[in-house]
Amino acid sequence: MAVQMAPSILSADFARLADEAAAVAGVADWLHVDVMDYHFVPNLTIGLPVVEALLKHTALPLDCHLMISDPDRWGPMYAEAGARNVTVHAEALQSPVRTLRVIRAAGARAGLAINPATPVEPYADLLAEFDMLLLMTVEPGFGGQSFLDVVVPKIRRTRALVERSGTRVWVQVDGGVALDTVERCVEAGADVLVAGTSVYGTDDPAAAITGLRAAAERASARAAQQVEGGPAG
Repeated sequence: MAVQMAPSILSADFARLADEAAAVAGVADWLHVDVMDYHFVPNLTIGLPVVEALLKHTALPLDCHLMISDPDRWGPMYAEAGARNVTVHAEALQSPVRTLRVIRAAGARAGLAINPATPVEPYADLLAEFDMLLLMTVEPGFGGQSFLDVVVPKIRRTRALVERSGTRVWVQVDGGVALDTVERCVEAGADVLVAGTSVYGTDDPAAAITGLRAAAERASARAAQQVEGGPAG
């Protein structure tokens, strides 16, 4: 599966979100929207009204990552508003299967997110209930954090679980994704990359995405080669 890039507007200028979305429209696959409520995480960002407004000003599919304390209630509303992907945190869900199914029924892809210290194995039996598994590679709540290498083995285990299950679940990573970490993520099995500071913290967000994608594709090619038995010669 081709690597997909999802720049995060957490690091963008909130007063110019339409312009910031336009800046990456030609090179991004999705636009990642971090929704934080100051309860589940110690930060407050944007909510449903801003997402509804942004949907009117970009053709990029919105990838809404809900870092909130009541995703069972709010998750389906983001799907109904028009978000293409709605990801909810396992740590905050009360009724995971029901909520994921309602999100799908509302027309969005459903994602399940887990924090760095949360093991992935307990959710192996639920793989058929969602379309994407988001692995946090920093502690959720703030942009600009350093990538946590301790999560790399979990990315590998997650990819192995997905392959064994026969499902087509995407493996997304979020946090500290930059030129010096992106290849490790892809080689471990990630195929959807969220990047905030390394994109919107530069003078040319589009060029930053292009550079990250090139590095990711090189890593993907190497990983595919290893699966096939290693390089010829």
